[in-house]
Amino acid sequence: MYVNRSTGRTAGRLGAAVAACVALLSAVGCSANAGTGVRTADRPDAVASAAVAARAGGGDKHGGSGASGARPAPSVPEPAVLARAQVHISDGDTVGVGMPISVTFPQPVPAAERKAVESWLRVQTSSGTTGAWSWVRDRNLLDGQRVDFRPSGTYWKPGTKITLRRGSHGVSHFTIGRSLVATVDTKTDMMTIDTDGRTSRIPITAGKPGLDTWKGTMVVMDKQPKVFMDSRTVGMGPNDTYHGYYYWALHLTTSGTYVHQNPHADTAAGHSNVTHGCVGLATTTARGFYNQVMVGDVIKVTGANKDTVASGNGYGDWNLTWKQWLDHSAAGAATTA
Repeated sequence: MYVNRSTGRTAGRLGAAVAACVALLSAVGCSANAGTGVRTADRPDAVASAAVAARAGGGDKHGGSGASGARPAPSVPEPAVLARAQVHISDGDTVGVGMPISVTFPQPVPAAERKAVESWLRVQTSSGTTGAWSWVRDRNLLDGQRVDFRPSGTYWKPGTKITLRRGSHGVSHFTIGRSLVATVDTKTDMMTIDTDGRTSRIPITAGKPGLDTWKGTMVVMDKQPKVFMDSRTVGMGPNDTYHGYYYWALHLTTSGTYVHQNPHADTAAGHSNVTHGCVGLATTTARGFYNQVMVGDVIKVTGANKDTVASGNGYGDWNLTWKQWLDHSAAGAATTA
C-alpha cells in the first residue's frame, strides 16, 4: 500500500528482512484488508565452558559485571549462526510493555539447533521475569528465521531493565517504559487508552465491511509523522482508489495496519467504519495520540469481523496463550532473575 516511508526516525531496529518488506503491503491493514534464563541442564562442568561464560556474559559499560559475568555458559557449543543474529531493539532504547525481544537470522535455524540457540540467547531482567523463547513464523521470513522472547504473564512490568547477550557476539540493553494499552472497539467506534491506570477515550473509525480491521493484540512496530499510501500497490478496485500522505502513523502489522490520521475520520469517527482496514483518527486527535505512544505500546482491537492477527504479522505474540507459546519453544521457560 505505501511505497515511501518519508520522514521520521524508526524507533528500534526491525529485522533487516522485515524492514525490506514493509513497503510491500498485502491486502490487509489500510488496504483490504535478569538471570539469563539459565536452566538447570545448562550448567557445565568444564573449565573451558567457564572461560566462554566470562567472554559471553562479562562486564560492560552498564556495569554488568560481577554476578552476571560469573554465570556459567550453556553446556552445548555456541551456535555459529549467532554471529549474524539481528536484534530488532537498538541498544539503549526504551520501549513499551508489549514489545517482545525479537531476534532474526539470515537463514533458517534447523530444528535440531534451536535449543542451543535459545540457551545462548541469554536474557537478564531486573524484575526476575519468567519467560521463554518461541520460534515465530514471520510473515516475511522462513520458518526458523525468527525467535522471540516474552514473559509468561501479560506484558512486561514497567521500568524493567533488560540485558540480552547474544553468546559471545554482543550485549544489548533496553528498558521497559510506562504502560500504555489502547483498546479499539470497532462496534462502538471508540478507543480507550489506559496509561499507567489513567483512562481516556478517543473516537475512531475502523475497517468498513469487507475490509475489516484485524482483531487481537498488536504492538506498535514503529511510528512516522507521515507515510505515503497507495491503493494501486495492493490491487484495490476503482471504487477504493487512494494515494497520498497520511499523518501521525503508528505501524501495527507488516501487512499494513496502522493507526493514523484520516480525513474521513473527521466526520466518521465515533459513528461508522469507513477505512480500508486501518484505525483512523480525526485530524484534531491524531497528533495528540501519536505523541503519547512509543514503540512497543499495545493496541488491542475488539469487535472486528476478521481473524485474529497472526503472531508473525508484526508482533502478535500476545495472541498466543502461554501454553501455545511454549509449544514452539525448544528449551522451555526460564527465570530471568
